[in-house]
Formats: sequence, structure tokens, C-alpha cells
Amino acid sequence: MNIAIVGATGNVGRKMLEVLEQKKILIDKLFLVASSRSVGQKINFNGKEHEVYNLETYDFSKAEITFFAAGGKISEKYAEKASKHTTIIDNSSFFRMDKDVPLIVPQVNPEAINVLKKNIIANPNCSTAQLVIALKPLHDEFNIKRVVISTYQSVSGGGKAPMDELIEQTKLSLDKYKINSKNFTKQIAFNAIPHIDVFADDGYTKEELKMVNETKKILDDTIELTATCVRIPVLVSHAESVNIEFEKPFSLEKIHSLLNVAEGCEVYDKREDGGYITPLEAEGKNETYISRIREDKTKKNTINMWIVSDNLLRGAALNSVEIAELLIKKNNG
Repeated sequence: MNIAIVGATGNVGRKMLEVLEQKKILIDKLFLVASSRSVGQKINFNGKEHEVYNLETYDFSKAEITFFAAGGKISEKYAEKASKHTTIIDNSSFFRMDKDVPLIVPQVNPEAINVLKKNIIANPNCSTAQLVIALKPLHDEFNIKRVVISTYQSVSGGGKAPMDELIEQTKLSLDKYKINSKNFTKQIAFNAIPHIDVFADDGYTKEELKMVNETKKILDDTIELTATCVRIPVLVSHAESVNIEFEKPFSLEKIHSLLNVAEGCEVYDKREDGGYITPLEAEGKNETYISRIREDKTKKNTINMWIVSDNLLRGAALNSVEIAELLIKKNNG
């Protein structure tokens, strides 16, 4: 099978290449596509140099599957036209809430791939992906009524420039220089910013609304969910503090056992110093880690837990490649 990646030189595009290499997916020809600024660059894949193609002149009929990892504006401009020649797996937010485009996390709703009206599949928000992976086995068993979530999101969720700025701001701050933020609304170094994406009229941000709407579309639209999304001075991996109310009674032992065997999940929950996973430890790992599982004693049938995952890997690149694996399996019958 021929595969293409649009946005191959970016954070997520390069991470996709790593995942494809690790999974040893059989690829006949690989086409790496980016803006005209990147044309001529060479990227190594499986020991071979691949030259970057110009997005403006690239022929989309060259590959059976094309990953889009270049942001919503590029997806808006090119994806629908390209889908006439190739199946699109889009990592941007542009098609996620389109009723004719399945929004897929393979561990949660793989069956959604069976209806491809537009030949486009959407990949969810990074924060949503790790959340629903942890919620799915619990929802199947206890029926989730309501979720209250606060996220602690790394700067890599905004791309390479915010990562570079965090490093620069940290140095400037330590040396007592004045800081002018470019990619953030306030200083990010040694700070926390309760603002990701633009504000809606009701006071929620677009990132918070994404989590609500995407969780409902992927998992169950009857679940009530409210979110507060915060950017923190961490390079990679998103963390989430989650309060979950069930319709049915539970035991913590059952919660642990369900999550321990759920695909993509790993429980690391020791009630001792360091007995939990932090963003630093999740970086570079495929798993969604769950810690601090405990009963909420203020509300019946409710628990709190802590979820951490590498946003570039689990939430973006790995999820996209796993969608491609579903697609390949479907096409091979």
C-alpha cells in the first residue's frame, strides 16, 4: 500500500513516521508532503532518504491512504478534494463534528469505520483521545452519567513554536529578563494559563467545547461533560483530573481490574510518594496511564482519577496510524 503524510515535517507528521516505522506497517511507497518552504528537505524512514513533495502540486492519487497533519486550514483547503483519490485520516479539528465523517478512537468505536460517506476519517483532539480510552471500559460496565474534567496540557499541543517559546521564556525568566509572549496570551514559563483556543460567547473556550462534543460523538451523546482546559509549562504529555459519576454502584477493585485489561490503558496507582504517573514519565509511551483512583465521598457512585498520556503520540500520531490499521484490515476483508 502507498501512504502519504501531509505536514510530514511538523511535530505530528514526524511522530507518525516514528510510529509507522515501529509498527513495521508494509508500505510500498511513502510520499512526504509539506508546504513549499520544506520542499527539497530529506527525511529518513526505514533507512532510506525521502524527499519532501510540494503540497501545492502534489498528486493525491499516488497513495491509497493519506494522513493530514498540517492543521485545520490545510485540511479545509485540500482534504475534501483529495478524498476523491485517497482515503483521508485527518488530524485537525476541521471535520470532527461533520455528521458524515466518523470520529474514531480504535479502542473505543472501531465499528465507526464501516461508514465512510466522504472517504474522510477524523482523528480526535489529543485530550479527548486519552479521556475516552479510559472512560470506555467504565462506561460499558457502570454507565457514565456525568464527567467533570480539568486538563493540564503541554505546550506541544500548540505545535513546535510554543515548545521553543517555553524553553526561551524559561531561560529569560531565570535570567530576570522581561518576557513578551508570542504564542500564549500570558507568560507560560513558571505559570499556568486557563485558556486554550478562542473563547465562545458562553465563556467556554473552543478546546473545552471540543472535549465535550467529541466525547459525546465517540462514546455516548447522553453523557454530560464539562471541562476546564489549562496550558502548563510542560513540553510533552497532557494530564487530566477527572471526576466521573456512574449510574450503577462500583467497587474500586472492579475499576482497577477493568482498566488494567482495557486496550491502551495502564493503571499505576500506589498510595505512596511517587505512586502515580506524571507527564514526564508518559512521554514517548503508547499507553494512557491512570493513577489516583479514589472514591468521591461527596457524591454517590462517583470517583476521581488522574489520566496522563503523550499527546503527540497517543492523542495524534498513534491514534491516526491505528485508524489506518483498521482501514487496511477492512480493505483486506
